[in-house]
Amino acid sequence: MKSHKLAFGSLFVAASMALAACGGAATPAATTAPTTAPEATAAPEATAPEATATTETAAEATATTGTAAGGTEAKITIWHQWDGKYLDAITAVFKDYEASHPGVTIDLSKPEDVANALNVAIPGGEGPDIIGWANDKIGEQALKGNIVALDDLGITNDFLSSTYEPAAVNGVMWQNKIWALPETQEAVALVYNKDIVTEKYLPTDPTNFQDLLDKATAFQKDTGNALVCNQGFGANDAYHVAPIYFGFGVPSYVDEEGKAYLDTPEAVKAATWLADMSKVSLKENSYDICAAALKEGKIGMWWTGPWAIAGIEEGKINYGIQAMGKPFVGIKTMMLSKNAVDRGNQEVALDIIKYYTSAEVQKKLSLVNKTIPAATAAVKDPEVAKLPAVVGFAASANLGVPMSPSPYSSAQWDPVGKASQAVWTGAQQPEAAMADAQKAIDDAVAQMK
Repeated sequence: MKSHKLAFGSLFVAASMALAACGGAATPAATTAPTTAPEATAAPEATAPEATATTETAAEATATTGTAAGGTEAKITIWHQWDGKYLDAITAVFKDYEASHPGVTIDLSKPEDVANALNVAIPGGEGPDIIGWANDKIGEQALKGNIVALDDLGITNDFLSSTYEPAAVNGVMWQNKIWALPETQEAVALVYNKDIVTEKYLPTDPTNFQDLLDKATAFQKDTGNALVCNQGFGANDAYHVAPIYFGFGVPSYVDEEGKAYLDTPEAVKAATWLADMSKVSLKENSYDICAAALKEGKIGMWWTGPWAIAGIEEGKINYGIQAMGKPFVGIKTMMLSKNAVDRGNQEVALDIIKYYTSAEVQKKLSLVNKTIPAATAAVKDPEVAKLPAVVGFAASANLGVPMSPSPYSSAQWDPVGKASQAVWTGAQQPEAAMADAQKAIDDAVAQMK
């Protein structure tokens, strides 16, 4: 098995040569990449427990296809967004698959800019057989023809609904087709230091933002420190501030029909809260700053997701998890690319996707990476169900707003991120910033229609 990162420049050259040989290079379509947790958040540097390849049970749990079981030589390339210790455990389960399927080689690669890389590579027959990506990319990639519907390969609605959680099932459906199988569910929550944050400062109502602001103000006055660190504060990051907008009543940044909701009273109230919160927060917020500040006791809580837990536990922080607002619920998925079909790899690739998203494999990864599995049997497994991190983030996810697989989702990230950043820094008043975000989304959607 190989695992490496791909530089977009070198990929562009290779793919362009392939396209030129076919009569000319295609021009990549412009794409605005979302600031989703897996893409915007640097992976923790902490050391997670080593994944243990106990038996071949997980690999045998799904019905292997004739191609995979027959020992046919096949190299399957997976482009993904995993990193750090997160990736270590995932690599181990793919090695398990290789061991139980002689002749199948799995190559794991992480492009620097996966959206543009796909636009260049796939038309030239280059790039992945499988794409590990967030579900909000499904509609966009389906329209481009980069991924194929799984209905055509025997994946049924009955299989989907009997295997995975409802929110995860909805997240991989678009225009009545199944476009991926779900891996995990993710949402952010307040991860607080129990030794610092007493009940006096701990919010108890996830919908009461005034209470959180009041407690942040009191905490700063009493301790001289900020109560909350959020890498979306002051950054172009619509993902990490989503719990605030949705918590104030914004139904979504943009819905599946392309209607945006930023020039609404609810959005303006959320932006106003951000402006007020900036007065009792750190001057700078980032993943690394929040991680270090929590470890050093310079903040009371970190508004983050499951990907941060390995580092928090390594730092021996006595933590708890409190839901706050209505976060985006992202679904990590495995999509089958057009390449897999063109190469005749679809049966092996689909078998790998079913294996990787199975309850057996996702239970193993949950115990190591503290992820929330999409597979129902894994979520309900007694070992997984007692993990504090899984319980805490699952509670937050239950309050959240699922990411939409609609192609219009790509229009939301930059406008909301920029507007929120402008409000936080004082560069714009909430009303003006939200009006600008609304116009930017409306313009982007109009270009798609």
